[in-house]
Amino acid sequence: MSGSFNPITKAFSSRTALGGVFGVVFAGVLALMSLTPSPAGAQAAATAASRPHVYLMRGLMNIFSLGMDQLAVQIARHGIAAKVYNHSVEADVVEEIAANYRAGDHGPIILVGHSLGADAVMVMAQQLDNRGVPVALVVPFDGTASYAAPKNVACVLNMTQRYYAYMRPGPGFRGSLRNVDLSRDTSVDHFTIDKSPRLQAVTLNSVLQAAHSENCRPGLSAPAVARPKEAPAPKEAPAKSASPVLRPGYEG
Repeated sequence: MSGSFNPITKAFSSRTALGGVFGVVFAGVLALMSLTPSPAGAQAAATAASRPHVYLMRGLMNIFSLGMDQLAVQIARHGIAAKVYNHSVEADVVEEIAANYRAGDHGPIILVGHSLGADAVMVMAQQLDNRGVPVALVVPFDGTASYAAPKNVACVLNMTQRYYAYMRPGPGFRGSLRNVDLSRDTSVDHFTIDKSPRLQAVTLNSVLQAAHSENCRPGLSAPAVARPKEAPAPKEAPAKSASPVLRPGYEG
């Protein structure tokens, strides 16, 4: 009765076919699970991708701020990414930093600048605050004006020879702010302050500590402590002075 219908054989064949289909589906699910990272794995990957970044901004014409290049070399020797730019591209650098942060790179962000580059790093910190990006450390070398430190910044180390270029806490700022007054230091002037080995050593030490999260951790820093001997309130420059005064829009 080879041509007759056998329900037992038919049922067995159906179960075998269904088993094969389910087997293929199950194998596919396992393959997808192996490709989809677990939350813990994703977090570990993001942590591995996050690393400190130092952005150094030169001043006018890229010829008066070569101390930024010297610092970049010293920082890179410690395995920390350090890039040097002209102050005129500050907006592009901000966009680069913000894009990296959105992509999951949440390593410490450190900004260093000289002269107009010092002004630029303070403006960049404010622009990053508007984008919700935290900044670990900002180091201006002899900027040309006074700026408010925004609330996203953990530490500001301002080295200046200009009494009108002190930095000050802005609204919501609860980090550490230090103005180092070098107006009586005859060993440096505006064109050499960024190249001073002593000041570079201070900066490098601060950068390394911030890069390794030993201090200057955004959101975790202690409230700013006033230092009246080093950081008196910014004053308006005398009318006869040719130097810039406080910039509109940044007055506290």
